[in-house]
Amino acid sequence: MNTHKFPRTALAFLTFCVAASAWAGEEVIDNPYGLSALWAQGDIVAKGTLMILVLMSMGSWYVIITKLLEQSRVLRLAKAAQDSFWSAGSVRQGADSLEAQSPFRYIAEKGLEGATKHDGLLGAVDFNTWVTMSIQRAIAQVQSRLQDGLAVLATVGSTAPFVGLFGTVWGIYNALVKIGMSGQASIDKVAGPVGESLIMTAIGLAVAVPAVLGYNWLVRRNKSAMEEVNAFGADLHAVLLGSAKK
Repeated sequence: MNTHKFPRTALAFLTFCVAASAWAGEEVIDNPYGLSALWAQGDIVAKGTLMILVLMSMGSWYVIITKLLEQSRVLRLAKAAQDSFWSAGSVRQGADSLEAQSPFRYIAEKGLEGATKHDGLLGAVDFNTWVTMSIQRAIAQVQSRLQDGLAVLATVGSTAPFVGLFGTVWGIYNALVKIGMSGQASIDKVAGPVGESLIMTAIGLAVAVPAVLGYNWLVRRNKSAMEEVNAFGADLHAVLLGSAKK
């Protein structure tokens, strides 16, 4: 056994332990100007601004997750409609083969309703025009449902930086008040409020950026989903007109 390597290994291990202990010791030191200090030392305006930003962030992430799941479901149902609906013997059978909550079944039901309920005052309307209106109304309702919640993301993305900026202005105002009351611009009088203002700015940007990115991403996915819906509606319209001529 080489006895010269053992002292070197032990020394390296000891050095590692000392460095790890020092690193751990630095981690447990409380930051007097961190987020916890902001909440503990901030006034009602600072706490209210922080809570508003937290609620805005929670709301935007909720919308992003729920709309992503909803869009994935619509795309999955589009594939199911492509596989089962057009292979059915009739539009009625094709609609029954789709899931009850499927937007494609809803469009098919509205198309059938428009094709069958064409009497009375509605009989004065051209059959082609009436079926087209029925399907387009159903497609518009599906599109409106897919766009629900996107306004929240747009609002959060556009207003969150200004809410954070308000917290920044309020923190600087508190810093100036403390300087004026103390009569001296020492670092301990300025660091706390200025640190709070910078944290507010960072939180405002952290809330706004995911909301803007999520909004643009969901709008793009909505476009893909609506392409499937519009294609289904156009094909359904052609089938209903063809069935009426027989």
